[in-house]
Amino acid sequence: MATTQKKKRKEVAVFGNYRNYYGYRIGQDMEEDPRLKAMKKEWFEGKDCLDIGCNSGVITIAIAQKFNCRSILGVDIDEARIQDAYWTLRKTVKSSKTVPIGVAKSTESKNVTGAGNHVAESPTKRATTDCTESHHVQESNLSDIVSFTKGNFVQNWHAGENTSYDTIICLSVSKWVQLNWGDEGLITLFSKVWRLLSPGGVFILEPQPWSSYYSNRLVSETTRINYQEIKIRPQDFQDILLDKIGFRMVEDITSSASGCKAGFNRPIFAFWK
Repeated sequence: MATTQKKKRKEVAVFGNYRNYYGYRIGQDMEEDPRLKAMKKEWFEGKDCLDIGCNSGVITIAIAQKFNCRSILGVDIDEARIQDAYWTLRKTVKSSKTVPIGVAKSTESKNVTGAGNHVAESPTKRATTDCTESHHVQESNLSDIVSFTKGNFVQNWHAGENTSYDTIICLSVSKWVQLNWGDEGLITLFSKVWRLLSPGGVFILEPQPWSSYYSNRLVSETTRINYQEIKIRPQDFQDILLDKIGFRMVEDITSSASGCKAGFNRPIFAFWK
């Protein structure tokens, strides 16, 4: 008699909020996300930063560690991914030999009180860290520098009053915005980023190719309908951001992220306000 084996149900992530997203895309054989090679230290060092669609927080935390930013907030629509991000943060802090006693506990408290809050804590209220300190000191203060919050950035997430950011990153998110909220949602995303950026600030965008939209068009009825109505293609994003939104300059930084695993081998652009 043949044995029956249950097939593992394929994960459906309507917003691209896959579990273990970075492990799937990057693989276990890489020391860091190759896209970090495309990013310059001066865009982050001593700066207040925002990561839109942070998923499990791997990139958010890596940026804080590598580039010594003053603060970085990760926003994601999925509360489960925010919980994963705080778990990743606690694990990273605990793995440091210089972590003071009590840091992990305070991080857990932060997880409970902050994960469901749709209004971001103002960067000026967070503890600031002297970015000239050693990497170990930076590591021990990681829980003061990195924070996460659940929120739908396009529809209802709002930064704290008078809050602005020096650098905003949006990696592999634009497709999901368009599939779920159409071209109007994409324009809302770009406009909101512009408003939140400080003068001279940098917006780092990694758009997915149009061919990948087709693969995910049927994850929901909403995405099926929106896919058919999308008029703005990824190749149009530069013109939209420069001519309609108001960014003054763009740089293609794709070549710096050489050696990316398939799936992350996508164009990356830096736009300046």
